[in-house]
Amino acid sequence: MMDKKSLITVNIAVLLFGMAGLFAKWLDIPAVGITFGRVFFSSIALLIFSLLTKQDIKVKDRKDMILLIIAGIILAVHWWSFLYSIQISSVAIGTITFSSFPLFVTLLEPIFFDEELHKKDIVLCLLILLGVFITIPHFSLENQVFQGVIVGMLSSLAYTLLTLINRFFSHAYSSTTISLYEQSSATIVLLPTLFLVDMTITINDIGLLIFLGVVTTALAHTLFISSLKQIPAHIAGIISSMESVYSIILAIILFQEIPTEREIIGAIIIITTVILTQLKGEKV
Repeated sequence: MMDKKSLITVNIAVLLFGMAGLFAKWLDIPAVGITFGRVFFSSIALLIFSLLTKQDIKVKDRKDMILLIIAGIILAVHWWSFLYSIQISSVAIGTITFSSFPLFVTLLEPIFFDEELHKKDIVLCLLILLGVFITIPHFSLENQVFQGVIVGMLSSLAYTLLTLINRFFSHAYSSTTISLYEQSSATIVLLPTLFLVDMTITINDIGLLIFLGVVTTALAHTLFISSLKQIPAHIAGIISSMESVYSIILAIILFQEIPTEREIIGAIIIITTVILTQLKGEKV
């Protein structure tokens, strides 16, 4: 039997992950500024955690370091585009399009790891695409929902590339070490962009950014990883797919941001597809 505490822990972690998107609405700051604050404070929290737990955070060679830096750049693109998608459209659009990342995983994983692409994988991709297309009311660049979907899909693609790189590193380094280097790299990469955007940050904003980086990122990451010791990966995957549901519910409660019928139908198709695939024990 699965440990009940671990089930509660993984749900709390996913709920915290789901809260992250809400900061795009809470904070009157450009998405790049929010992203910088997130990776900056998360990096500090992860470094302190690594030192307190006496983890070995050394990188083995130069090639690994270069790839981790590249992963950090991809992480910055992923979180920026995710938050920007929400800012120009809605929490529902940003989280629904992010949930489509199994589409890119299914298509790119066989290329990265020389694996076979099955017919059922193609069906999975088509169903996810259907879910995304349904959310779009008008296919026009002047439509903010369409803009949000495009940027959200960029976020989904970036997350997929990040996931594949992390899979490559998973046997050599701890998840905390990987995250520390990726988020630290993202912090350095994003630093110059702060001088290119016009923004004013208040003390209240800084408090929210600390919460975003430490609680919804570093802590949520730690809780999620720790729960995997007692919970099968496919169950954790199913619960993770609920992130967009948590985000939408929180947006309804906090911002009275009600998703449209199209967004609800699209979300149901995408989430159901991912859950059914995970129940069958397939990779997503």
